[in-house]
Amino acid sequence: MEYTFSEVTNEHLPILASILNYYVSNTTVTFHTEQVSVEDMKSKVFFDQAYYRAFVVAKNDAVIGYCAVSQWKKQEAYRHTAEVNIYLDHTHTGKNIGSKALRHLEQFAIANNITTLIAGLCRENIPSKKLFEKNGYEHCAHFKNVGIKFGRVLDVIYLQKSILR
Repeated sequence: MEYTFSEVTNEHLPILASILNYYVSNTTVTFHTEQVSVEDMKSKVFFDQAYYRAFVVAKNDAVIGYCAVSQWKKQEAYRHTAEVNIYLDHTHTGKNIGSKALRHLEQFAIANNITTLIAGLCRENIPSKKLFEKNGYEHCAHFKNVGIKFGRVLDVIYLQKSILR
């Protein structure tokens, strides 16, 4: 199976919103509690700086998800640190696509002088935690009781990876 990565365009926004909204409605993978609109997706996939970017993940030309390297914090001193996100259609998880997406994001980040990548996860998101750990990300923070979704109080963990070259 061939997986490809290409820059997100406006035409992709409806399918990307649909993919994310599955997780909004059914999981604690994202802390959004309301459905995300096509307009809302723009801020998640289009960035002011060229060294941040979002990519469509496609299988045989069909969009099955997106991944992004985005700003972690606004202060200039954080320029070389970025956040990574991966959202795949829920029917395409557990097939090593996340690892391929991470490698793509890391290559993009290295080419854009980003030296550290950070992933923030709900602590109970064990599949994503395993994905990041399998790809060299290390646990670096645990914030207790910081989100409430579905009437439950949830923790957030952060993992990071140095990609210095």
